Parts: sequence; structure tokens; C-alpha cells
Amino acid sequence: MAHAIPFLAPRAEVLARRTEIVADLVDLLPRECLIHEPREVVPFETDGFISYRRVPLAVALPRSTSEVAAVMKYCNRYGIPVVPRGAGTSLSGGAIPQEDAVVLGLSKMNRILDIDLANRTMTVQAGVTNLNISEKVSADGFFYAPDPSSQLACTIGGNVGMNSGGAHCLKYGVTTNNLLGVTMVLTDGTVIELGGKALDAAGYDLLGLVCGSEGQLGIVTEATVRLIAKPEGARPVLFGFDTSEQAGSCVSDIIASGIIPVAIEFMDKPAIEICEAFAQAGYPLDVGALLIVEVEGSEAEMDAMLKSIVDIARNHGVKTVRECQSATEAALIWKGRKSAFGATGRIADYICMDGTVPLSQLSYVLKKTSEIVDHYGLRVANVFHAGDGNMHPLILFNANDPEDAAKAEAAGNDILRLCVDAGGCLTGEHGVGIEKRDLMRHQYAEADLKQMMAVRSAFDPGWILNPSKVFPLDGRSAA
Repeated sequence: MAHAIPFLAPRAEVLARRTEIVADLVDLLPRECLIHEPREVVPFETDGFISYRRVPLAVALPRSTSEVAAVMKYCNRYGIPVVPRGAGTSLSGGAIPQEDAVVLGLSKMNRILDIDLANRTMTVQAGVTNLNISEKVSADGFFYAPDPSSQLACTIGGNVGMNSGGAHCLKYGVTTNNLLGVTMVLTDGTVIELGGKALDAAGYDLLGLVCGSEGQLGIVTEATVRLIAKPEGARPVLFGFDTSEQAGSCVSDIIASGIIPVAIEFMDKPAIEICEAFAQAGYPLDVGALLIVEVEGSEAEMDAMLKSIVDIARNHGVKTVRECQSATEAALIWKGRKSAFGATGRIADYICMDGTVPLSQLSYVLKKTSEIVDHYGLRVANVFHAGDGNMHPLILFNANDPEDAAKAEAAGNDILRLCVDAGGCLTGEHGVGIEKRDLMRHQYAEADLKQMMAVRSAFDPGWILNPSKVFPLDGRSAA
């Protein structure tokens, strides 16, 4: 969250050579692939985590793996920090640069390279959007399972960096469960291939190491992902409860029963009101908490699963049960949920957490979260992936009031500590970035952090890739 000194000090020797560095990059890339004028680099000063801003030295926008390799080789030679950037949707500050850094944006690398329906794979450049993958094969009866709420804008490279999930990760898993291979450029410009079209590869699982590494081990330029056949049918159902605790207990019992819906999403009353005002999805406004439970399969399979789920919900005092009756209604239900962050931004500034907790602790953590936010005199809207315990409390505050902002950040810290203390972790899919960096010691022992930093050092000895992120700023000296 908030830090008095959120970034490492810029490297003076790099700042002193700015004009020379820009001239050298112009020689490496076409002119339309380099942005360096002060006013033109401003749009790259922050990402979805707008608490901090730093204007980068320059922005490189390569079009190919070879151009990425050329930029990395040059920056490594002269110790110039590099910040990878996809669409800039990171909610943890993962793509925020610093003044001595070159932002390496992958937005021009947006080509689909191969579609192999026989093997159910697709290979794309890192700048292809998440949603575009599914759209490309939808007519053939396939889709790409990870579906973060930002999937219209976020790119597959960023998804790999943060191991993104989404509403349907309960059944299909997150990015690492749907990623088969990557092409990656190392800090010295070396290009390596990890994995491929096969379901498994020999040797160490370096692909698993790279997925979720937040752009600190190399630059992923291409990815091969798994395509999944569309289900025979899918049906979302709305369950309304008087309290968040009832809804949380219901989720825990659904999973404990052995039923695995494709998704279980949670909204409390403030989130319901915000999303309904925006999307007009038909959410009930007379309840304190709402679950969106989606099942899929044949009509008989869906009927059987829903009967069991409804019985469980009744044991927890469910107030409203509404099955969608058409594809249009189903689309509206999901539009409301996936618009939650944007809809909240219409009414207030907010900080979005993504701590994850064991399902048995959902009710407890929801109650304590409300107490924490109340303690700071703020408001919270809870909307999250309940099926895997991935919490997304949106703490509402006034960003123009420094005192209010400080309270929001302090509340967020307390909530993340609560998640860890309840047996969970600091992040489910947003990554550590800047936001949770100084809380890493709350979850990990010093020996654990040293081992992680040793792995990073093996890939990036000079620590030039995405500096100031993930590890406490005093941690590198202990690596």
C-alpha cells in the first residue's frame, strides 16, 4: 500500500545519459516504435493502481521478439531499468515505471500466430487481448477459460505476468492452468522457449516459475494457451441473502458438498446497488448479499446441480432464488458483475484488495473487513470470486483528501494482514507489485524471501527488470 519512499532511487548514471540512450534506441527501433518526448510519455506514468506516478525515461513499443531482444540487450549492457507493460490494467502498480526506466510496451505485438484446433491450442503475441482469444475461436465451439473482469483490455502477456484468474477460474483454473508455453527474452537479449503445445514438458517447470513472476524474470513475447470446448449449456442463478455472513457460509457448504460450479461470485449490498445502477441487470435490491452461481453441462446435469445448491442455500436462509431464462438475461447478469470496478469508479475513488482466504474463513473475514473499514470511517463494497476465496473489497475514499487516502491505504493493509492471518495469502490474481510489497514479510519468513530473491537474481543479476516491485526495498541487500 502506501510507502514514504515507494521507489528505488533513480540511477544517476542513467539519467545523465538520457539523450544518448534515446538516440541509441532510435537506432534499434523504427521511429514510430519509440516515444520519448516528455509530454508523450506521460500516459505511461501509472497503471490501474493510480496512487503513484512516475514519468519514464522513454517508451519502447517493439513489434517482434527480435526487437524486444535488441532493446533488452542494450539496456542490460548499460544497466538501464526496464518495466514491461501490457495494457496497463494492473491494480497493484505492476507496470508503474520510474524516472530512469524504459517502459517496454507490448501493445504493437498483437498478432495471433497459430490456431491449432486439433490440439486445442492457440499461439499469440503477448499484446493480444484476453477476450480476443475467445472471440477468435468462438464460432468453432471453443473458448479461453481465464476471464478477468478487464478481459476486454488486458493482454495475455500481463495475464502471464500476474497469473490472472477471473470469475470462471473455480472450475477451469487460472492462467497457469491454461498456459502451455511461452517465448521469453532474458535480460541479456537471449531468447528461450519454455513448454509448447504438449500438456507437459521435460525438465524443471520453468513455465510455472515464469507465470506469476510479475515481469521480473524476463519479457514474455509469445504464449501458447489451451483452448477448451464450449459446454453444452450454462446457467447463472442469483441467490439473495439477508447478510454477507449467510452468503459466505453458503459458499463454503457448496464447495464442501463436492459440487463444483463453473463460478460463484459474491456481492454485498453496496456492490449490488452500484452494479445495478450501472448495468440494470435485474439484481434484487432488497437483500444484503448476492451470489451469482453458474453451472454448466446438459439440462439434466444443470438441473441436478442446481437442486442441490438450492437446498444448501435454503439451509442458510436464502431470501431470493432467480434462474436466468435467456441468453440475454445471462449476459446481463455477467455484465453487472464484470462492470463492478468501473461502475464503482463512477461514484468514488477506491482501492481494490485481492487477498485470498480459505472458504471456511469467508464469513469471519467478511465480518472483520467491515469492522476494519468502519474503524477508519470509510465505506466498502465487496465483490469477489467467492468460489476460490479470492476477496475483492473496494475501499471507497476521496483521493483528493490526503488524510482520507492514508486511511484507505491503512485499512487495505489491515485487510490483507487479516487474510494472511486467516490462513490465506496476500494476492489471488492482481500480483504483489508496489501495493503489497512491504507486506511480504507478514506472509513470508526471511529465509523464504531470500530464496525467492535468489531465483530472481539467477535470471536478472542486475535487477533491472521491473525494479521496486514485489520485494521490500531493503530486501535485495539480503539476497
